Amino acid sequence: MLVEMFIKGLMIDPVTNMPIVILRDELGERTLPIWVGPVEANAIAMQVENVESPRPMTHDLLRNVLSDLGATLTRVVISDLRDGTYFAYLQLKRDQDVLFVDARPSDALALSLRTRAPVFVEASVMDHSASIDVRTTPADSERLQRWLESLDPDDLGYKM
Repeated sequence: MLVEMFIKGLMIDPVTNMPIVILRDELGERTLPIWVGPVEANAIAMQVENVESPRPMTHDLLRNVLSDLGATLTRVVISDLRDGTYFAYLQLKRDQDVLFVDARPSDALALSLRTRAPVFVEASVMDHSASIDVRTTPADSERLQRWLESLDPDDLGYKM
C-alpha cells in the first residue's frame, strides 16, 4: 500500500550537519525524514525558493529530456529501505507505456518538485523507517514537540 507524502521542508541535522528532507502525509499524522546530500538539498532548496539557474541543472535537464521525449513523470515512489538506505523509482508514462526507472530518493524528490508529480512511500517503508507517527501517544507526540522546539531556528533552513 502506498502513502502519499508531501515535501514539507528542509532542515539540517544538528548532529551530522547533513541536510534532511521532511516528508509528511496529508493529515500531518506521519513524518518521514530522509537524509540527503548537500548537492541534492541545494537542488530541492532552489526549487522551493523558485530560484532559476542561468543554465539547466541536472534535475532541470532531466525534466526537459522527459518532456522532449513525450514522457510524463506520473509519480515518485520511495519503495524500500535496506541497510539504512532508501530506494526509490520514477513512474513514467509515454503514450500507453508505463516505465519504472530506479532513482535515488533525493534525485526523485528534486524532480518531483520540478514536474509537480506526487510522492508516495510504501507503507512497509514507513513501518520500518525513522518515520514518526505523531498520533501514537501523547507522550510520543510531546517528545517530538520537545525535539522540534529544541532546534535552533537557523538550523531549520527552508520551510514550505
